[in-house]
Amino acid sequence: MLHIIQQVLFILVLGFASFVFYKKIMSIRRNINLGKEEVFGGDTGLRWKNVLLLAFGQKKMFKRMTPAILHFFVYAGFIIINAEMLEIVLDGILGTHRLFSPFLGVVYPVLLGMFEILALTVLVSCVIFLIRRNVLKLKRLTTGELSGGWPKTDANLILVTEIVLMSLLLIMNACDYNLQQLHAEHYAQTGPFLISQYIAPLFSGLSESSLLAVERGAWWIHIIGILAFLNYLPYSKHLHIVLAFPNAYYASLEPAGEMHNMKDIQNEVLYAMEPDKAPTEVPADAAMPKFGAKDVMDLSWKSLLDAYACTECGRCTASCPANITGKKLSPRKIMMDTRDRLEEVGKNIDANKEFVDDNKSLLHDYISTEELRACTSCNACVEACPVSINPLNIILELRRNLYMEESNVPQEWMQMSNNIENNMAPWKMSPSDRDAWAHS
Repeated sequence: MLHIIQQVLFILVLGFASFVFYKKIMSIRRNINLGKEEVFGGDTGLRWKNVLLLAFGQKKMFKRMTPAILHFFVYAGFIIINAEMLEIVLDGILGTHRLFSPFLGVVYPVLLGMFEILALTVLVSCVIFLIRRNVLKLKRLTTGELSGGWPKTDANLILVTEIVLMSLLLIMNACDYNLQQLHAEHYAQTGPFLISQYIAPLFSGLSESSLLAVERGAWWIHIIGILAFLNYLPYSKHLHIVLAFPNAYYASLEPAGEMHNMKDIQNEVLYAMEPDKAPTEVPADAAMPKFGAKDVMDLSWKSLLDAYACTECGRCTASCPANITGKKLSPRKIMMDTRDRLEEVGKNIDANKEFVDDNKSLLHDYISTEELRACTSCNACVEACPVSINPLNIILELRRNLYMEESNVPQEWMQMSNNIENNMAPWKMSPSDRDAWAHS
């Protein structure tokens, strides 16, 4: 009877957690689709290569070996250990224990040994990451927008959760091994576990009923912790665990730093140079073109995907020459602000069934003019990002809006633009005088 109650309870918990996760993921998908349409072509093979190298292989991470190796342990542990989740879930639904053990035979203990090695490396790596953030206080991880508040708490909470989950897995296996020695019912003989066999003596003095209570307690807390972690992901920067893969697939295949011209501006130049190509009639209901972006809905869906995929690792900001020289710009903050504004817009839609103007915008309310003007468009932030997130696209779109919609531009920039328009060069001199200047 107790087994049946546990099965029913597990199915209810699993169903509820799955429903809540699905609902939030659909909300994030809706938010990303608020962005403007952007079509991605190019070599599909190269895109899958980016997924394998950047997302699976973490190629860019290995520019810094110590954090790369530690991160790889955590990443590999997350991917591979979760393969064991299939057995745990099926055990919970079917009321079995170690369901795959009879089918895999001698391979089963080998797989469990691999899982335990990974669990230990994840645990150790997370401890080291906590030390780097809270004891050593590495500048990239503790300054600016990560100096306090939710971003710092978020990172620490995930690391502590990983440590707890891996510890529970090893405790569960240690008690399981002791129960095997007692020939407890339902506990198949799998042999000693590679790591937890050394933890097992800590529980060897317990009775069979006490061991069962500890083992089952660790099992339940472990699975509930994983389901809670799953539902926490969409609210955390750790959503990059999921979104890094599509983000790497849709990374730009164009030459680094190549900018897209605005079609409406190109047409205006074309019509000025070749008036016969200008449309003879303009539809009465034709909307005025909008230049650049003022809010998240004006950005492309890929830029919004970038915002959700951001890991807040700070490699972009650490590589930014403007930030290094003390200017206000932080590419990481650009991505975090975009995500925060997008979440606010999503909540607005949830509350009102459609977006109701809240007198806020990404430009000015979240990202300042000073930040945008500091950008040199050097592309260093894009190059540094492990999954090719592109803060520069957002900066350029917001800056275009400042320039062309608000005429909010430094006098020096305006003078340069006028010179380019009149003299076809940034300098205030006639094209006919250019040779004389060059030879002077």
